[in-house]
Amino acid sequence: MTDAPINDTRKAELLSTVVEHIDITSFDARPIIDAMGKMSFTSRDLARATRIYNDMLADPDCTVFLVIAGSTSAGGCMDAYAELLRNNMVDAVVATGATIVDMDFFEGLGHKHYQALEVPDDDTLRSLYIDRIYDTYIDEEQLQDCDFTINKIANALPPGPYSSRAFIREMGKYLAEHGKKENSLVKLAYEHDVPIFCPAFVDSSAGFGLVKHQVDCMKAGRPYMMIDAVADFRELTDIKIKAGTSGLLMIGGGVPKNFIQDTVVCAEILGHEDVEVHKYAVQITVADVRDGACSSSTLQEAASWGKVNTGIEQMVFAEAGSVLPLLASDAYHRGHWKTRAKRAWGKLFA
Repeated sequence: MTDAPINDTRKAELLSTVVEHIDITSFDARPIIDAMGKMSFTSRDLARATRIYNDMLADPDCTVFLVIAGSTSAGGCMDAYAELLRNNMVDAVVATGATIVDMDFFEGLGHKHYQALEVPDDDTLRSLYIDRIYDTYIDEEQLQDCDFTINKIANALPPGPYSSRAFIREMGKYLAEHGKKENSLVKLAYEHDVPIFCPAFVDSSAGFGLVKHQVDCMKAGRPYMMIDAVADFRELTDIKIKAGTSGLLMIGGGVPKNFIQDTVVCAEILGHEDVEVHKYAVQITVADVRDGACSSSTLQEAASWGKVNTGIEQMVFAEAGSVLPLLASDAYHRGHWKTRAKRAWGKLFA
């Protein structure tokens, strides 16, 4: 931390308006989605994507993977994701470390994200220890509490390798015992045996806490715990093999998108030649398809790799925070989740 004193009054002014997460149960988006289905452009794409997600939930054989990249959790969609998990509308989660640690676990500890009602220069924000995500603020001092809590959890575990799923389960257990927010995805996942995978786990606030854990243990001559990224891939592929039919609800792209799609190829390499490609797939993204990046690669392109069914997929090129609440609210109110069998894939690794 900088030695210069922080202007607490100015900091309080900038961190005065909390981001309020949208409640998808408080409004019924079905009439809007139905109307959008009669339109064109992104509106019709969203309506079709919503129908596909409802088809996933209505298919008794389908395991639904929620795949998240980007900052929608910080921007107001955090409770929407939690509600999907709470109501058995997703069976496993693959996400960035930032989504799970810096955003959800962070708020689970009682901290908040704030609306940036004004954006002074970022050097000023740095002097006040305020981190910025576009027009959203985070108190860096609170984020460091997240780092140290991760370190505390790591220090309490027996040394050895852990998949990100196994460690995130320990985070959920911690929140169940000490957390300050009921609607935490990490906490609810622990309580409902829904596994969460972060294939780039240390690329987040968790990385700082885990590095400190290893360095302190090395200095003391003690063994330490570590994140086993290969175990992540193996465990997630194991779920795909046992699940059979599967569907993807993808927000953003990046590593989580590629990671969940690659389970099909990995299963084949392990000798499961009869593994199904992901039957259903929806992706909401603003990434541009022209640069060849994974975040923007179309689901049709993924079919060429043997990962996704070409028939039941939909790309939605839109900022997810503006359309995900409509999709999620529609699916919640159509109610297919009420008769879904609970997968509880987390018990696979008990």
